[in-house]
Amino acid sequence: MNRTRLKAPIANLQRIIDALQDGVYITDARGVTITVNQAYERITGIQRHKVVGLHMADVVKAGYISRSVSLEVLREMQPITLVQTIHDSRKILVSGTPMFDATGNLEYVVTSVRDVTELLQAKHAQEQLAELLTIRDTYSANRTDGKEPAAQQALMINSATRACYELAQNVAPTNVKVLIEGETGTGKTLLARFIHQHSATPNGPFLELNCAAMPEALLEAELFGYAPGAFTGASSKGKQGLLEVANGGTLLLDEIGDLPLALQAKLLKVLAENRMLPVGGTEFRSTNFRLICATHHHLRERVEQGAFREDLFYRLSVVPITLPPLRARREEIRPLLEHYLRRFNQLHERDCQWSAEALTLLERHRWPGNIRELMNVTERMVVTCTGERILPQQLPIEVLEQTHVPQLPHDSSLKAQVDALEQYLIEQALHEHGTTRAAAAALGIDQSTLVKKTQRWRQQQSVAPAAPISNQ
Repeated sequence: MNRTRLKAPIANLQRIIDALQDGVYITDARGVTITVNQAYERITGIQRHKVVGLHMADVVKAGYISRSVSLEVLREMQPITLVQTIHDSRKILVSGTPMFDATGNLEYVVTSVRDVTELLQAKHAQEQLAELLTIRDTYSANRTDGKEPAAQQALMINSATRACYELAQNVAPTNVKVLIEGETGTGKTLLARFIHQHSATPNGPFLELNCAAMPEALLEAELFGYAPGAFTGASSKGKQGLLEVANGGTLLLDEIGDLPLALQAKLLKVLAENRMLPVGGTEFRSTNFRLICATHHHLRERVEQGAFREDLFYRLSVVPITLPPLRARREEIRPLLEHYLRRFNQLHERDCQWSAEALTLLERHRWPGNIRELMNVTERMVVTCTGERILPQQLPIEVLEQTHVPQLPHDSSLKAQVDALEQYLIEQALHEHGTTRAAAAALGIDQSTLVKKTQRWRQQQSVAPAAPISNQ
């Protein structure tokens, strides 16, 4: 090609392409650089005089660009678009187009260039945000109504549980670590949420992870996250861990007593330094969150057994709170039953009511599953009750068995069974409360009704003393 003959056209062309906002890079049919415009110099930082006359292979070899779209166009003889990385690690989108003369021979390759660094950064930030929201949705303890902890606190009329909530409210504004101990189902998560809602960061995330719910390797990845390609099957983009996602909020580690010893050591380091190292990573990441731990174990006993690090135990239990089991706070059973009955009536669009006899039996149940069991029983009654009143005979068998309700032969009539249960409940109420007035009030019936029923049973016993109703 005659370079002298092209000088005038190129000079006019230069003025035109310099007026464009997108970068322009032009080579001849051999891949030799003819010119670039001012926008290309601005976007890439590559000066025109350094590349004019250079073959594109030499431009790549010199490290100005990572790949040459012009060479790809020469090879394929069709338009090509790709992303290049230029010397300062910026990303540019380049589109090369072949230009043919009237006889079909290739004359030039014209490449347009656009800086997409900020666009890619925004896309990456959007992907990170999507991942963050997914993690928070998966591990968020926001599954219950946000008012539930406060509502349940109002039901805590037992002095021991009220003391737990008062202590929690006192320490909530600080950043001290709280260890909540108690049997399964006593409301440890609700108490943790109560602390979060009264903390200095109530609008931050509240995440929950059960340390006994997954194997050690997976638990480590969920807690600490991992670097891209850290292990087989790992995401090529890596993943943030809950210790990082909880930044600016609260992380509840439930069943902390089951955390493997190796992870206990790593968690201790995070608490000491406020930074963490993802699995397979080489750079530490800073994090700052409120840590609350919960367990049904006696954690000090786990320390004595060698199953839990003593130094971590003292780190986590700056303020220990022990929730008593439901059987130790029986005065709360009836309010809780009424509270959850209203909630499940609304949820399932029912209008069920407890009968006085059913409430009395439920108050005497030992509730080994505590509040969680009470909730399950209440919801079961709402969805299975055929009428508006929940009667004693409709209660789960485990409730009837534990309260030692007198058992009549299977062929006894329904009336006989109800009468036997009614007599048992009244006798128990009289034994507990001492007077007919107090017993009738506890059962929710008139005193005159209770007196008439007891008189009738005594008359029946005087006529047939050999067949009394068992009180065992």
